[in-house]
Amino acid sequence: MNIALIQSYIELGDPVGNRKRIFDLMEKAVGVNPKPDIIVLPEMWNTGYALDRIHELADQDGRETKDSLSAFAREHQVQIVGGSVAEKIGERIYNTMYIFNRQGNQVASYSKMHLFRLMDEEKHLHAGDQAVTFELEEGLKAGASICYDIRFPELARGLALAGAKVLFVPAEWPHPRLNHWRTLLTARAIENQMYVVACNRVGISGDTSFFGHSMIIDPWGEIVAEGGEEEAIITGNLDSSLTDTVRQRIPVFEDRRPNLYV
Repeated sequence: MNIALIQSYIELGDPVGNRKRIFDLMEKAVGVNPKPDIIVLPEMWNTGYALDRIHELADQDGRETKDSLSAFAREHQVQIVGGSVAEKIGERIYNTMYIFNRQGNQVASYSKMHLFRLMDEEKHLHAGDQAVTFELEEGLKAGASICYDIRFPELARGLALAGAKVLFVPAEWPHPRLNHWRTLLTARAIENQMYVVACNRVGISGDTSFFGHSMIIDPWGEIVAEGGEEEAIITGNLDSSLTDTVRQRIPVFEDRRPNLYV
């Protein structure tokens, strides 16, 4: 299964410009050979972290985002893990991911559970309250996670126990925590014997610099593909049978003793 990560720059508080940039890069991604089976987008790609204006900028009920991603998926016969956008539901704003199949049907959505206090998310956004798995082609189950969520291993382990063989992680992860990013993503892959597919943004927003380094990590913890610090499309291949092989070779899930864990 071929995957393309859209490691994009995001302009603070410019949904129109960001949408054009993202869709231009998606058009470029589907034009390569081999064509991707899945396109993955970064976190909060519609608005960036313009939290002081988020109520006026957020996508009402996610309608514009869902309509445009659905149409693209259907036109190009590609699955989309839609990063996340600022979504307005009533008077509440959520950081939400939408997932679409090749027919353009939305198969799942996930709102970020853990809000990042260092960027004042908890002052402006509402946290999601439900872990989410979804089906990709050929019955491959995947789990959803957004940025700060990867610091909470309980979430990734719960998704793996629910049958997820791939963890998708859209992010806006900044300097100077590159080592944290690479280490945490690799740890989630190794300890859960699953693929981790993480799409980070690039560029400077205010005083914050985002380093990219979007990654595809296999269930052994080996890096299949990794971006640099520039806007780019990172591609790689996912072999779902490898997850089964690793889990059979080292039977971590069979050897768990949850009744003894504090």
